[in-house]
Amino acid sequence: MSATNAELWGSRYRLIAAENWKAKSAAMGGAVTEALVEYSQPVAGMAVLDLASGTGEPAISLAGRVGPEGSVIAVDQSSELLEVAAERARQRKLANLVTRQADAHKLPFAQHRFDLATCRFGVMFFADAIGALAELRRVLKPGACACFAAWGPIDQPYWQTTMKIVQRHVGGAMLAEGGENPFRFSAPGSLTNALRNAGFQKVEESTRNLPWTWLGDADEVLDYACTLSVPFRPMLERVPERMWPAIRAEARAAIERYRVGNEIRFGADVVLASGRA
Repeated sequence: MSATNAELWGSRYRLIAAENWKAKSAAMGGAVTEALVEYSQPVAGMAVLDLASGTGEPAISLAGRVGPEGSVIAVDQSSELLEVAAERARQRKLANLVTRQADAHKLPFAQHRFDLATCRFGVMFFADAIGALAELRRVLKPGACACFAAWGPIDQPYWQTTMKIVQRHVGGAMLAEGGENPFRFSAPGSLTNALRNAGFQKVEESTRNLPWTWLGDADEVLDYACTLSVPFRPMLERVPERMWPAIRAEARAAIERYRVGNEIRFGADVVLASGRA
């Protein structure tokens, strides 16, 4: 991730948005966080590294699971996002969680330090995925597990009712050529191949459909997606102001089809993968 993109991920407008929607955002992503935590099988006393931790998950959940005798280091390139994560840990009195600003391609840790590593919706954005994964393997103890959650295909409700609708109106590419791609590892076996090429053993991968539920109105979903989805920024900046009313109307109607009572239940196809150092 370039310095420019690192600034975008931690930009002030994203932090304000994250604060405004933190309860609804946490509810929407909660099932994915829980699935990754369960998949990683943390136990008391483990030393855990959480890459691309952002505002704190799954690092916070993992800190609760490994207990005071264990430890979690939450790593991200954005110091601003890590400040949010650190405050959330303080609010939960999790003294065993610390944050560290660092690049996944050059981790500031000794080799064979960690018992477990996790990465939730971050591996897709590593500029050199194999290099970053090899660097992660370096800091894991022999036999330690690294566990990842990545987006499945774009052809699923959340993206179809937001970014795909924007693209239909504005035209052109949805993602910049050669830029960050949330769906980089959506093809079955692609993350497996990257892990194996980085030297991981006993690699496993599966795609699961998990709850992805927004507890609010449809207009909020589009606002949230547009504000927080940095890889789509070039496309969003091409949208003339006159187009937004039509985009909003179409997106609202599409999103409402997933409403059940007070909830908008999209569901999400998520790739879960793991390998051992």
